[in-house]
Amino acid sequence: MTITPVPQPNLSFIQADGRRIAVLHRRAAPGRPSVLFLPGYRSDMAGQKATAIDRFCAARGLGCLRLDYSGTGQSAGEFADGTLHRWLDEVLAVIDQVAPEGRLIVIGSSMGGWVALHAALRRPGRIAGLLGIAAAPDFTNWGFSAEDKEALLRDGKLEQFNPHGPGSSVTHRGFWQSGEALRLLDAPIDLSIPVRLIHGMDDGTVPVTVAMKLVEQLASSDVQLRLIKSGGHNLSEPHEIDAILAELDDLVMLVDRSPTVTGKLATEPAGDGDNSN
Repeated sequence: MTITPVPQPNLSFIQADGRRIAVLHRRAAPGRPSVLFLPGYRSDMAGQKATAIDRFCAARGLGCLRLDYSGTGQSAGEFADGTLHRWLDEVLAVIDQVAPEGRLIVIGSSMGGWVALHAALRRPGRIAGLLGIAAAPDFTNWGFSAEDKEALLRDGKLEQFNPHGPGSSVTHRGFWQSGEALRLLDAPIDLSIPVRLIHGMDDGTVPVTVAMKLVEQLASSDVQLRLIKSGGHNLSEPHEIDAILAELDDLVMLVDRSPTVTGKLATEPAGDGDNSN
């Protein structure tokens, strides 16, 4: 993978229900789609995958939109106050305020894949393709034992070993409850857009069976899953990032052939069940 320096987009901020959300926006060339990258749990918009995707977009005249959820990165707020509803609302606010027109391809890493699915359901006229990287829909369900869930409800938070970095991984009760209210895998997912999923076969955080279940539940007839042999959860090795960019390139070609979206389209808030805002 060749790394070519490109000018960095300027950091800006928007307001999402009173919260100051950090955004990096690279504008698209006329007629080109934009890519929206959504990071995972406790991650931010400055990671290896996010910056590689931004360089890919810059070299092709694609727009690239990145954000930090409240309580992470350069956005305001406390991480303990974050919920899936709240972060989804912030993603929708960024779409509506920063890139209110044109076609979008949304990319979600880990938890960001879960958020991406909900964003696509709520902005059906805007999001024309979706790429999930080790996507983790419903991890508040399958990712916690019965004892973990009991401890969350009793104690308000749960600390676990973090295999991906220093310190423990903390889950707060509000986030867990919000995730449970936004589960997707128990019913068909009404998306007709092309979807590409990429998953490591040795992912110890999100089992490959989650990706297989997602393929089964998506209504779209254009869903493909690429498995990376010996790949873990982060998928940040050079050959793994190359595979991610190849899937993105495929989606861009499909979206370029699709009808152009113009103007602002009907939107739907995340809303239901979030009492934290």
